[in-house]
Amino acid sequence: MSQPKGRIEDQRFITGKGRFTADLVRRGQAHGVVLRSPHAHADIIGIDADDARAAPGVLAVITAADLAKAGVGPIQNVSTIPSDPPLVRPPRPVLAGERVRHQGEPVAFIVAETLAAARDAADLVLVDYRERPALIDAGLAQAPDAPQIWDQAPGNRMCVFQAGDRAAAEAALAAADHVLDLTVDNHRVSALPLEPRAAIGEWDAETGYALTLTGQGVHGIKNALLPTLGVEKTMLRVLAHDVGGGFGAKNFAYPEWALVLHAAKALGRPVKWVAERTEDVTGGAHGRAVKSRARLGLTRDGRFTALLAEMTADLGAHLSTGAPGSGTVSVTRSIHGIYAIPNVCMIATGVFTNTAPVDAYRGAGKPEGNYLMERLVDEAARQFGFDPVALRLQNAIADFPYKTALGFVVDSGQIVETIKAADALADRPGFAERRAASAARGMLRGQGMACFLESARGAASEGAEIRFADDGMIEVRTGTESNGQGHETTFSDLVAARLGAPLGEIRYIQADTAETRMGHGHGGARSMHMGGTAIVGAIDAALAKGQGVAARLLQAAPETVSFKDGSFVASDGRSVALSDVAAAARQPEFGLETGLDSFWQWDDAPITWPAGAHVAEVEIDPETGHVELLSYAGVDDYGAILNGQLIEGQVHGGLAQGIGQAMGEQIVYDGNGQCLSATLMDYAAPLARSLPNFDIRFEGQPTAANPLGVKGSGQAGAIAGAQTVMNAVRDALASTGAGAIDMPATPEKVWRALNAAR
Repeated sequence: MSQPKGRIEDQRFITGKGRFTADLVRRGQAHGVVLRSPHAHADIIGIDADDARAAPGVLAVITAADLAKAGVGPIQNVSTIPSDPPLVRPPRPVLAGERVRHQGEPVAFIVAETLAAARDAADLVLVDYRERPALIDAGLAQAPDAPQIWDQAPGNRMCVFQAGDRAAAEAALAAADHVLDLTVDNHRVSALPLEPRAAIGEWDAETGYALTLTGQGVHGIKNALLPTLGVEKTMLRVLAHDVGGGFGAKNFAYPEWALVLHAAKALGRPVKWVAERTEDVTGGAHGRAVKSRARLGLTRDGRFTALLAEMTADLGAHLSTGAPGSGTVSVTRSIHGIYAIPNVCMIATGVFTNTAPVDAYRGAGKPEGNYLMERLVDEAARQFGFDPVALRLQNAIADFPYKTALGFVVDSGQIVETIKAADALADRPGFAERRAASAARGMLRGQGMACFLESARGAASEGAEIRFADDGMIEVRTGTESNGQGHETTFSDLVAARLGAPLGEIRYIQADTAETRMGHGHGGARSMHMGGTAIVGAIDAALAKGQGVAARLLQAAPETVSFKDGSFVASDGRSVALSDVAAAARQPEFGLETGLDSFWQWDDAPITWPAGAHVAEVEIDPETGHVELLSYAGVDDYGAILNGQLIEGQVHGGLAQGIGQAMGEQIVYDGNGQCLSATLMDYAAPLARSLPNFDIRFEGQPTAANPLGVKGSGQAGAIAGAQTVMNAVRDALASTGAGAIDMPATPEKVWRALNAAR
């Protein structure tokens, strides 16, 4: 592992100099408040905003009719996943005009001189609703007599996606000696970033719109908003400064982004909107929400022969920007987990419900696939009498490159090695004694192992630029973006090391469509693999140009000049500093229009495949059902390690989210579509005191998929944590004869399972 390095960005955070959107103040800014539907499904009969418009300090009350007059259109999903029948993509209105389809959907936007005035005026807007039946269960939504959420989506189905040969999988299952049939629910959760969504919209007649927001992928958000606003690319700038967490949920185009921009143009002044926690939960994108039934076939001696999974992805009422990929296509790369299974087929049906939209959340499909597979393996071991670790080792991918049954090539890995190392960390020989000690105190103890295999890349293209500024600074402009991970540190370190420059001479620029040429932001554990490779490409291009310039300055043949430690060096030892070469390269006689400044774009990039094995132990109080996570350890392969401290932090953060889902986090709707867990009083986010000290070790095999040898690490913890904890909970419950339970393992659910077995 590399030596720990301090984060550059932390200095401004701990001294109060961070630039978070909610803290920014524009001269003359007004404040916006969104009026949201209290109903999950209802027709809008009429809206009376006269009293609100006349209220003190109110500048505008904007409704769907006002947007239509101004030419502001809906937000259109542009997903192109294979589907039979063809997928249905209803437009998502910026403001509901005729019907609301989930609680929290925006109905009006009130803008006032102060936030308090806007809030007061929102209470004066009268909306006449006629309620319709609400559907919150994706299974019931497909019933023949179910109400239709969208007329163009019969049976409330958005898509039916299939990967793999179903006939072959069915035949292999029919021939199997053992078949495990299991249903699991990877329930709906919120990404719950510490910083809620926020935005400031501005308008200038010459330069157009400017949107400052707390977001992850500014180029993608910009492209999604262009047709909504009806403007060309040159008339919209999207930028983000510091971002307090995203986890996927800030990758998308939201109605509020269009609202602040429209209001800014209509009023001729900046308009700011900051979500409260409740509206961020009810109006933002949720994650997971996939129910699966799967069958796993095994030979008599435990060899996996087939996997057939049928999945229902709840998409909510509207298609978010990235939907429905995370519950369908993205699962195909991880549905088999770490295992070599010759016959695999999955069918995923995307369904509309009267709930908030569902989109990518940390892992985006990989947690859903790996969770299902690891629960299958654990249950197969339990039901058919196999050792759970030996069963994993027997079926793990061991020879590389390996082509999966669904056509993906896993180039490298140390899967078997990580399982063995994690098993050693688990101290299974001593578990019986620990279980007995727990039993002596009236407690139930369980141990669980789970593995993961992740496809890390995200979008297949990325770009970066290196510029040599007039003030002597070297600028690195990236298309990937940080929202807390430490990119400013890792990318700056990379540039400084490659160019032999002091870290203080590196200027990091990101998340601004006016300052970066292109980019697909953060998502898919892609930043160092994709963004780092693009930076290396841009550096190499700059040095290639610099070699020619240096050769002329040194009066040497170009092939005799090399670059080392910040200088170009001729074969006879004479040298010239990079800074001098960069300054000379701007002169007309060298014929370089942009000097050494270089942009490099990587297209059709390969996938990297991080993997690992984790082990947890839990203790359950049978009197209350309370689950305590006693220990958590794991061994992971992230390829080459550039900054072990930051990777460790990323893995720990992901584990908190995966474990949080396993032990308490859940978005709950009642039968009328009212969200019952929209505040931190009701949404059980994990607390520091509920987590043990993690023992995560790295045993990586560098990949040839990029010149740095790195594999993604940002999502792994969230992919591995849930099944590891649930397998441990299942082990504890099984010792009493209690059956399996679905996540989250809340005290009530555990207590009921134990009492049912008595």
